[in-house]
Amino acid sequence: MQIKVATWNINSVRLRIDQVIQFLTEQQPDVLGLQEIKCVEEQFPYQPFRDIGYEFIEVKGQKGYHGAATVSKLPMERLPTSFCPLDHARHVSTRVIAGDQDFEFHNFYVPAGGDIADPVVNDKFAHKLEFLENMRCYFEERFATGDAQQILVGDFNIAPHEHDVWGHKQLLKVVSHTPMEVEILNTLLKTHDFTDTSRLFAGDEEKLYSWWSYRAKDIMKSNRGRRLDHIWVSPALKPAVEAMGKAGHEIHVPCRTWHAKPSDHVPMTQVLDLTAK
Repeated sequence: MQIKVATWNINSVRLRIDQVIQFLTEQQPDVLGLQEIKCVEEQFPYQPFRDIGYEFIEVKGQKGYHGAATVSKLPMERLPTSFCPLDHARHVSTRVIAGDQDFEFHNFYVPAGGDIADPVVNDKFAHKLEFLENMRCYFEERFATGDAQQILVGDFNIAPHEHDVWGHKQLLKVVSHTPMEVEILNTLLKTHDFTDTSRLFAGDEEKLYSWWSYRAKDIMKSNRGRRLDHIWVSPALKPAVEAMGKAGHEIHVPCRTWHAKPSDHVPMTQVLDLTAK
């Protein structure tokens, strides 16, 4: 049984609903995690998703900014979780039922962290670090109970690899690629042996980006991107990713210039063969 999961920081789901529907229609993922939806639950555009077969929808909204939503063709149930120390709408966790199997789908919008990489003088950066620590503690508990069928997706706001940014040396002091953030994210990754699916088959020298600033005049020509978006799987699901090979993973770069007003992020997809062990 193959399933396809996706993640996309859409930067306002109501403003870009046509782009999301186009993407879902073309790519047909079974589950999509959206971040930065910028609306409360009552304002979320449920009907367009249901019209194309995404009947199961879980939303954590906030007026004006933040927010996450997971839409699915497969049945899912909400999991009670709390990661954000400021109680922002930054995650949706669900259990997805895929035939006779199920897995947890954790959809994250990690805080950006402001401009100064110092938690003492920058409250936003301190908030980011605390959010990541809460993630670490949560998954430590989940793995302690033996519940290891996990998929983590979202805008983590950290580009951990040297070639996840356009200029490694230039960005070492820029929030999202600082050694402190990278170390914390890699600790979360390695402690529970998660697999970063973008890097599983990509060579060390391969540049991978999922975000480009709105400030760039010619985005693809300058190509000053960062890979802030991620899909991770727990050890129990690594064979499901490996079975699909490099073709099972895609960062949908063309979506960055699809429309006149795109998100600054592009969607990412991963196919898993749940029969692989």
